[in-house]
Amino acid sequence: MRRGTARAVDRTVLLFSTLCLAGNTYHVPSQAFWDRVLGQRSYVLIVLLGLVTVFGALAPVEAWTLRSRIERSVTIRNQILSSFGRLLSISKGVRPPLPPSDPGLHVWKRRRTLVHPIIGILSRVATYRLGTAPVNRPFSPSKGVGVVGLCWKRNQEVGVDVQSLAIKLTSEEEYRVFREKNGGDAVMNLSWNDFDRLKHRGAVFASPIRNGRNGFVGCISVDASHGYQELDGEELRAQMSLLALVIGQSGFEAT
Repeated sequence: MRRGTARAVDRTVLLFSTLCLAGNTYHVPSQAFWDRVLGQRSYVLIVLLGLVTVFGALAPVEAWTLRSRIERSVTIRNQILSSFGRLLSISKGVRPPLPPSDPGLHVWKRRRTLVHPIIGILSRVATYRLGTAPVNRPFSPSKGVGVVGLCWKRNQEVGVDVQSLAIKLTSEEEYRVFREKNGGDAVMNLSWNDFDRLKHRGAVFASPIRNGRNGFVGCISVDASHGYQELDGEELRAQMSLLALVIGQSGFEAT
């Protein structure tokens, strides 16, 4: 249950109990009405008074929801750290070796904005990396743009050897010709300027996060400066899929 819903339940019970007590005190709608409702059941007033006290002071439904969310957050955080640990272990097989601070794990959430009110964009809500370098560059792609955008467009796992593209496409003209020949998806539907700005992450993988109705709500991405061939395997994809499943079932709050 969402925290806002739980709060609404607490306030509804409190309001109903208070109105009932006030109605009985001031004979609204009438004394005859309350005589029929209460009859020999005077304990009802005690129950209502107890509800006002408990729900007014303790907000039990919201408190229970918050406690459940904390427990769920701990579970999700543990899974994220476990998956990130496996990523670091897998990255040890990359040649030449990756610095420990190089591999990154990112969580992206689909958000609607004023510019994209219907389809929305992908917003990075969390990054896991050992250290502060490399620094994340601003990137909020729409559907089909970038590796995470392709993951959204196809609603399936996507991996791109960006390093190979960067070696092959060294100028804007080469990029334009390649894109015209192979289509926008072949270059992740990026402009030349964006491609040139983001190509330092040479190996990028993404896995969709789906809600209970199997709808796309975000994705998990993993990137490194190089090592696509070594990283591209069942172990990495399994870790990403497991993490995407956990976040999809529990939400993004703990990321």
